[in-house]
Amino acid sequence: MSRSTHSGLSCAAAIVGIGATEYSKNSGRSEMQLATEAVTAALADAGLSATEVDGFATFTIDNNLEIEVARNIGAGDLRFFGRVGYGGGGACAPMLQAAMAVATGVAEVVVCYRAMNERSEYRFGSPSVFSAQIAGSDAALKSLHTVHGLRTPPAMIALLARRYMHEYGVTSEDFGRVAVAARRHAANNPAAWFYGKPITLADHQASRMIADPLRLLDCCQETDGAAAVVITSAERASHLPHRPALIRAAAQGASVGMLSLTNYYVPDICDALEVSLVARQLYEMAKVGPRDIQVAILYDHFTSSVLMQLEACGFCGRGEAPDYIKDGGIQIGGHLPVNTNGGQLGEGYVHGMNGIVEAVRQIRGSSINQITDVENVLVTASLSAPSSGMILSVSGAK
Repeated sequence: MSRSTHSGLSCAAAIVGIGATEYSKNSGRSEMQLATEAVTAALADAGLSATEVDGFATFTIDNNLEIEVARNIGAGDLRFFGRVGYGGGGACAPMLQAAMAVATGVAEVVVCYRAMNERSEYRFGSPSVFSAQIAGSDAALKSLHTVHGLRTPPAMIALLARRYMHEYGVTSEDFGRVAVAARRHAANNPAAWFYGKPITLADHQASRMIADPLRLLDCCQETDGAAAVVITSAERASHLPHRPALIRAAAQGASVGMLSLTNYYVPDICDALEVSLVARQLYEMAKVGPRDIQVAILYDHFTSSVLMQLEACGFCGRGEAPDYIKDGGIQIGGHLPVNTNGGQLGEGYVHGMNGIVEAVRQIRGSSINQITDVENVLVTASLSAPSSGMILSVSGAK
């Protein structure tokens, strides 16, 4: 059944404030304090007071309750609060919820945030044990795979990466070029953990194997830190200090019959159907195509995922991503700069929120690695999970 994407959301709301803490391996403070700092910074950047905030949106896995954040920043009454599941797959979905709340008049100023002490307090990369006896359908499904050693995200994604290599002749060096690009951008970014620390393809190839074929430098970081954005109506945004980043399109997507992270039972596990589903919605809502995108912020929990997303988002054909990124194709100066902040491989890992902050900077013209003449920035979320995405645009973009 064909469905027309509802366009009433397009450009009705905008990101008007951005804030972030430093990205570290040991923050020395609670996740609540990190959240409070990032939200406070985003509101100051927007030129809005905490008492004007009447909504929050975040991830189900964030440990900071909206009412606690509200009390700590001095917010007033809340009229909207929402949470989205599926980890990195929900990276752009809180912004979608916020935009819908603003566009429908449910709330006027909504803050989206993510705060985590992923390195010093707990580690997402640690092996997990799921039992069919644990309450919840997700645990029951994952218990079918953990017995075979699939207990970490790298192991789960490694199966997709290996099949992708088999189908299209992709090599570990191709993955390495993604890492080299990310670290080149991070090396120029004072906020990045790997500031001043570029790598070569030889460095990537010499890094130890984590889950064949994924090496250490194919994997995102484990980070302490927080990031936040403030969303309000496009009309109000035009009166605030910074150029608004219009939410021209936002969408979520889960392909038929998919599983989260262990989506191995579809006809073609290299197809990233959930990402292409989101991309189609975004392009239809925004009335643009891949050629109209000047910068892409692609969810880079693993290098292989960047290649597969380039194809799923229509920047190149199936199996063509390795050629697309050769000779610096996704670096500054290439045909599509990707993750100009260094991404989660080079700047920090806060479930994609730092990438959204960078997308706003590109729209404003204030990125440390600014691309000229930016009108549209595509932002994606994780693949092999129910996913999400956004297109942010400058005022008056066509």
